[in-house]
Amino acid sequence: MYKIGFIKKDIYNLECSVNGKLRNHDVELVTEYFMAEQKKNEAFYFKIEGDGHDRFSRCFWADATSRRAYGFYGDVVVFDTTFNTNRYDLTFAPMLGVNNHGQTIVLACAFLSKETTESFVWMFEEFKKAMPGGEPKTIITDQDAAMAIAISIAFPTTFHRLCIWHITSKFSVKLPRDAYNEYWREFQKAIWDTDNKDEFDAKWNIVVTKAGLTDHPWLSSMFDLRESWVPAYARQFFAAGMSSSQRAEGSHGFFKQYISRRNSLMDFIIRFERALSHQSEKELVADHVDAFEVAQCLLPMPMNKQMATLYTRTMFQKFEQELIESTACFLELKTEDACKVVFNVSERKNWETRVAEVVYVKDSDHASCSCQRFEFVGIICKHILALFRRDQIEYMPEKYILKRWKKTAKCGLVSDANGKEIKDCADPGLLIKRSTMSRLASDVVEDALMSEEGCEVLSETLKSLQVKLKLLKDGPSNNEVGGSSSQTQYMKDPKRVRCKGRSKGVTGAKEKAMKRGIRHCRECGHIGHDRRQCPALNTP
Repeated sequence: MYKIGFIKKDIYNLECSVNGKLRNHDVELVTEYFMAEQKKNEAFYFKIEGDGHDRFSRCFWADATSRRAYGFYGDVVVFDTTFNTNRYDLTFAPMLGVNNHGQTIVLACAFLSKETTESFVWMFEEFKKAMPGGEPKTIITDQDAAMAIAISIAFPTTFHRLCIWHITSKFSVKLPRDAYNEYWREFQKAIWDTDNKDEFDAKWNIVVTKAGLTDHPWLSSMFDLRESWVPAYARQFFAAGMSSSQRAEGSHGFFKQYISRRNSLMDFIIRFERALSHQSEKELVADHVDAFEVAQCLLPMPMNKQMATLYTRTMFQKFEQELIESTACFLELKTEDACKVVFNVSERKNWETRVAEVVYVKDSDHASCSCQRFEFVGIICKHILALFRRDQIEYMPEKYILKRWKKTAKCGLVSDANGKEIKDCADPGLLIKRSTMSRLASDVVEDALMSEEGCEVLSETLKSLQVKLKLLKDGPSNNEVGGSSSQTQYMKDPKRVRCKGRSKGVTGAKEKAMKRGIRHCRECGHIGHDRRQCPALNTP
């Protein structure tokens, strides 16, 4: 240790020195970084805009990997903003998706100085320009008025689902304490344990009436919005099994292990890319497992073995659980005509009998269930599986196998709006070239270190080579991608902003007194005197 020529303080001083030199050049560095990434792969998309005074206001970016991922998994998007990620207090707004392993993936990112409807519309429009395949089927967000208006403008055909967790967590705050303690369980049953819209409406009205909250403004507003968050209404729309934006909250927690509010924009992007690489490793591991291993089947049935070879490991386990539970379902004929058969499928769960209704169209292998699990999750439910087992249908019909859950979900070409293929890497042999040149450079350095003359020759040669490469790098080039040209004029760094999501904090009486200059006692905690005059100490 005594041979180390610096200490921790020296590292801190160096960091401060570097940050000082880079101050007021943050946006310039970010722009150059984006342009370099675009030069490596023209499928890299970005847009930077100012505030009208030549100062950075907002930016959006999406790399080729994310754009390709949207082509495969763009049916559901989770959107939530987060704070304390950079020194300017800009709002970080990632748009997230779910891959075929059920893992969270990043589809695009943005920095916004304002959380207004206009800012969100701008971001969503850039998202539409960058992404292939049109609008998502479903977008999940928290309850934000500006965001809701922007989604209705930018994504008119997309179902906007509100995060059920954010809404249910407000019951304890919005309701009177006694009413919450007495009726919260009944509200939960009305929300989660209803199979259709009419049943939910009836149970909700009964609980509200019993609690004497028929005129409660917040409950009334939530009931008016029930189509956006109540499962009985929203499960008809595909959402990959998600009913909340908790996936985004978890993603924010993961990324904040790598970033902090002290980061510049350039620091943030470097650290964020490092976090993304760690996240992508998990996807690669899951891909490897699916490519070389076949899941063990608990039930030796042809359909189970079929799905083990088609689904990813995570999705197969969910399917197999439905298949196992289908053995406990009992079918009872309800009605029948020339075209279809309707069954009541009952099951015992938590000491209660639950009944689902399955409609089976004759001569077509088409069935639909009132639980709407297939519509919501994309995996067929136990009720329909019970019907298939009764009718001895041994193999799953193709219509019930979604490609997005298959091992081969990422197979195929993805093209942008201009019909140009989006590739992960512009040059497939780039890694091979890098490896070859790295070995050559290492051998050259080892040979040069054998003598002082060799070191001088190599040093002079490298300096000359560096000048030539810089001339090649700075030569004229066309950086237009997707109809959006790269930035050529650098903007000023952004000013520090306060976003509406940031808490202003609660100031107590002591803090207020200190700000006004009023004395406060450190002994008893009261204001109006100090410790020398405290009655508690001066009492005989």
